[in-house]
Amino acid sequence: MEATDKKLLKVLRGETVTPPPIWLMRQAGRYLPEYKETRAHAGGFLDLCYRQDLAEEVTLQPIRRFGFDAAILFADILLLPQALGQKLWFETGEGPRLEPVTDTNTLKGADEVHEVLNPIYETVKRLSGSLPSETTLIGFAGAPWTVATYMIAGRGTPDQKPAHDLLASNPAAFHRIIDRIVEGTVEYLSKQIVAGAEVVKLFDSWAGSLKGADFDKVCIEPNQRIVEALRSRHPDTPIIGFPRGAGDRSVDFAKATGINCIAIDQSMNAEWARDNLQSICAVQGNLDPTLMVGTGDALEKHVEKLINTLGDGPYIFNLGHGITPDADPNNVSKLIELVRK
Repeated sequence: MEATDKKLLKVLRGETVTPPPIWLMRQAGRYLPEYKETRAHAGGFLDLCYRQDLAEEVTLQPIRRFGFDAAILFADILLLPQALGQKLWFETGEGPRLEPVTDTNTLKGADEVHEVLNPIYETVKRLSGSLPSETTLIGFAGAPWTVATYMIAGRGTPDQKPAHDLLASNPAAFHRIIDRIVEGTVEYLSKQIVAGAEVVKLFDSWAGSLKGADFDKVCIEPNQRIVEALRSRHPDTPIIGFPRGAGDRSVDFAKATGINCIAIDQSMNAEWARDNLQSICAVQGNLDPTLMVGTGDALEKHVEKLINTLGDGPYIFNLGHGITPDADPNNVSKLIELVRK
C-alpha cells in the first residue's frame, strides 16, 4: 500500500476517514502474554529497548494479534537522558531511576546522543520493512518538560515538585536543561524519521502541572521549537502532540505548535474537543483506559459516543492514556470490532 493510502496518514492530512483508524498508547506491553514472555527472555528492561530483534518483536506483537492501523516504536522516553550522559537504571517493581541533575554541566551535547541511540534507529529500520504495508509506523519522544521532571528528580514524582522548585529557584539552569532536551529531541526524532518513522509523537505527560506563563514557556515553546526544527528537515512528516491534562490550554498548544494532531486525555470533554480543537487539527483519543479492564460491558456505548462526537472530522481512535497492565486483551479485540463495525 502506498503511504498516501494509509488511513492514519490520511487523517493527519486533515481528511475524515470512516471508520476512524485505531491504535492504543502502550499497545505493546505488559497486558499481553507474548510481551511478558519476550520480556522475561530479554532480562532487563533496557536490554529489551536496545536489542533490535526484541524491540522489533514486541512492537509487532499487538499488530499481529489485533491488526491496529499503526505501530508505535517500543522504547522509553528516558533513553534520551541516558544518551545525554545521565545514568539510568530500572528498579524492579518501582520503575526508572536517574542520577538527578540540576544543570547541564554533566550532560553531553545533543550531537553526541546517536552513539547510544543507534540501536533504536536500527529497530525503526527493521520495523519499516517488517510491518504490514497498511500499518503506519510511529516514532516518539518525551516532550522537554516531562523528560526534565524525571531528569531533575531522578524518578517519577506525583507533583513534579523538584522540577517546579528548580524552575522557581534557578530558572537559568532549568532552561539550560530544557534547551539541551529540545536539541537532543530534534536529533533523536530526526534520526527516527530518516530510519523510517512515518509519524512522530511528543508525549508531554505532565503538561497539566504547568499553569499560566509556565505552561507557555515550558510546555508550548519547547514543543514549538521541536516541531519547527523537524518541519525544516522533514516537511512531510506529521507530528502528534500529547499535552496531557492541559485542558482548554490545548487550543493554545495546537495553534502555537502547528502540530497535525492533538491527543486528548480522558478528562477532556469530547464535545469540547470537537468544537474547539478539531477545526485546528486532527484529534486523537480519548477512551478511558479503565474500560479495558474487567468485562468490557460499558465499551459499546462509550465507543459509539466518541465516534458519533468526533467521527465527522479528522479523528484517530485511541485511549486517553496508556493501556494498563491489568487490561484484558479480549477487550482490545472487542474494542477494535466496535470501532470498525
